[in-house]
Amino acid sequence: MPKAGLYALLAILGFALVFAFLPSGGRADARTGAELSGVKFRMYPSRDEDAVWSFAAQRVTSDPVAGQTQLSGLSGGQRLLRERDPKTKALTGRETLDARLDTPELSIDDQDTMTTRQARITLVKECAGIDLKGTDEQPVKIEQGQGFSAPVAEIRSPFLSGHAEKLQMSFNFDLNDMDNDRSSTQIDTKPAKICRDGQLVPNPRAAARSKEN
Repeated sequence: MPKAGLYALLAILGFALVFAFLPSGGRADARTGAELSGVKFRMYPSRDEDAVWSFAAQRVTSDPVAGQTQLSGLSGGQRLLRERDPKTKALTGRETLDARLDTPELSIDDQDTMTTRQARITLVKECAGIDLKGTDEQPVKIEQGQGFSAPVAEIRSPFLSGHAEKLQMSFNFDLNDMDNDRSSTQIDTKPAKICRDGQLVPNPRAAARSKEN
């Protein structure tokens, strides 16, 4: 199990593990771990303390020996940011939607790193959609406290769009790295629409320039 993730499942999985480790009678097909279905849960990464991941999954399997949790049939993937009081830095209990994650399956290791073969990440504040593609050998990777990476990515946003390979990007939409020789991106300094409160709206400056012309 991820050491700080899937806390909502710990009590259930702990109960299930009691039965998972009961003597198997020497059967060749004996397995360890636990399996659940129809689960909704929240994950609190230890390396990104202000973030919360929320998912619904049709199937969750955990292998404590390998330190891997597999989730399939995923829906409603979200990254939420927990609000802190500006003075005391204490959590207020309020959360804001930071990103959406759309992928059919995920693997989570004991460092809370999430991997999958393909995913779409939507960064709400930037109205940016990033389609990520990988393979079993080089998967899409989401690392807590850092961001996400993928062998191939398609980026769409009001200001930046294009094709990127070996992409590394933060959840603040900072482009940390990519293969410049095999990537092609475009920056629009005067977009027709801008992002406001997570929604695309007409750019008033673009409208003003249109009237002037």
